Amino acid sequence: MKAIEIIKLLDQWASPNLIDEWDNTGFQIGDPEKEVSKVLISLDLDRKVFEKAVDENVQMIITHHPIIFKPLKRIAKLSYKEKLVYDLIREDIVVYNAHTNLDLAIDGVNDALANILEIKNTEPIKIIFEESLYKLVVFVPRDHANTIRKVLGEAGAGWIGNYSHCTYNIEGIGTFMPLEGTNPFIGEAYVLEEVEETRIEAIVEEKKLSRVVDEMIKHHPYEEVAYDIYPLKNKGKVYGYGRIGEVKERPLFNYLDIIKESLKVNKIIVYGNQIKTIRKVAVCGGSGSSFIHDAYRKGADIFITGDVKYHEAQYANELGLTIIDASHYHTEKVVLPVIRDYLEVNLGENTEIIIYDESSPPYVVY
Repeated sequence: MKAIEIIKLLDQWASPNLIDEWDNTGFQIGDPEKEVSKVLISLDLDRKVFEKAVDENVQMIITHHPIIFKPLKRIAKLSYKEKLVYDLIREDIVVYNAHTNLDLAIDGVNDALANILEIKNTEPIKIIFEESLYKLVVFVPRDHANTIRKVLGEAGAGWIGNYSHCTYNIEGIGTFMPLEGTNPFIGEAYVLEEVEETRIEAIVEEKKLSRVVDEMIKHHPYEEVAYDIYPLKNKGKVYGYGRIGEVKERPLFNYLDIIKESLKVNKIIVYGNQIKTIRKVAVCGGSGSSFIHDAYRKGADIFITGDVKYHEAQYANELGLTIIDASHYHTEKVVLPVIRDYLEVNLGENTEIIIYDESSPPYVVY
């Protein structure tokens, strides 16, 4: 499979539309047309990850953190970053990363973190984007209705919760008169035609609308397709930073062991009241201190994140919100198996997916 096809699959999950304005992430290095049979997944891309990729004959590296975050003024064997980029290009390795878009994505970093910490009934701590929904209505000859319904479903229309290919159908009579220069599927020029048709309705997410319409027109028998698109007031998918939800009510002290065991972290830092019963838990993978007030407003008993600074913890303490710093690294690495599973399902057996499991935080806690 070509690298660009893998990139498109990842973009379908963690849409580039979700990338924060300050972020620099996505396809960063290599040939998009390169054939890929082996992929390495890692949280970061450093010299050790590069050497592992070379040893394993990997053609593509997928990371969470971008290797090129700030612009490079040159690609020369001088600085650490420049040398690494130079060597990646020399070895013809494709590099792609999903950063803030994977933080916000459904089933991304924060859902992975919430799931592993047994948090149920989750929602974002801070909503960034709510997807618009549309109703697509198309009129098709009855004997072609099954074909168009199948095309719509496979292109992504008619997806409601855990159900796919959802449509509503009404039978009726369509009328039209082909004019000069037309090449009608049914009828002839200047003759008013009456055709038994099916009106097919399906809900479509905004990000899928263009593809759905293109596929529908491509497979529709008519030269000129009659269809309508209506904006809906229904709420679409909600994307945002962090997650907040519920755990089984218990003393905080008992939950600390679950955090350490689930995240495979030996030490965590607890800021604020430790003698409390918890029910509502907020999380944000990586560095989530900027969402302390949002977690508080949502009613969180505790907030699990990383990279907590002194004054941020002090502010949370004033609010009565207990903060648990489980590290940037440990709260994000939980997404790596999720990326692997997603790719294995969508790429099949011809592409091998491996996780770089020799990484560690850039510090040691004694």
